[in-house]
Amino acid sequence: MYGCPTIINNVETISVVPTILRRGAKWFASLGKPKNTGTKIFCISGNVNSPCNVEEEMGVKLKDLIEKHAGGVIGGWENLKAVIPGGSSMPLLPKEICENITMDFDALIENKSGLGTAGIVVINKDQDIIKCMARIARFYKHESCGQCTPCREGSGWMWRILERMSKGEASREEVEMLSDVTNQIEGHTICAFGEGSAWPVQGLLRHFKKEIIKRNNFNPLVKSNKNIPYLVDQHLLEEENAKS
Repeated sequence: MYGCPTIINNVETISVVPTILRRGAKWFASLGKPKNTGTKIFCISGNVNSPCNVEEEMGVKLKDLIEKHAGGVIGGWENLKAVIPGGSSMPLLPKEICENITMDFDALIENKSGLGTAGIVVINKDQDIIKCMARIARFYKHESCGQCTPCREGSGWMWRILERMSKGEASREEVEMLSDVTNQIEGHTICAFGEGSAWPVQGLLRHFKKEIIKRNNFNPLVKSNKNIPYLVDQHLLEEENAKS
């Protein structure tokens, strides 16, 4: 906490120190994969049969974590839609990537996501993926401190656009606009909270853009009829008047 210093920086790290002292650093480094050694505490939640916290070796397969420790996806593995691998700020991964990916820093970065907090959130096909991301965007909008303009304004923009997209009320152009907004936030804030709010949306667009476009094919009447002046009274935009 700001203004309240502590010598305990990371409870997960501190908790493993006694075991390392007893068994030796060489033993701990033998676990996991090269450059991704040791163990990690994974928190598995979402649409799984047995949500849990589990300590496993770095580099364990994501599918094995879900199937072995969390009782599998509700509705079976084939009912899996996507997984957020490292907490809400990390970009989600679709089922086809989740089949073989390992839970370590390098593998997740290669797939344009990240290990983050190792908070695994499983999303099955019973959920609306756009609504799920809108809910996350709402959280980041609420939690933004407001100091940096890109984060303060952009987090609200993302949430509002995603809410409209979940209802099918956005245009195709707004899909690209949403992507632009995330890029204006990423790398333009003092702290990493900006990236944390933008990355989940980028993951959604990267893997489920076609689904978003399919639901959001809205085009304003003023665009479909070129004869209507740009500045008109609202009643002229009604369909029966626009076609007359």
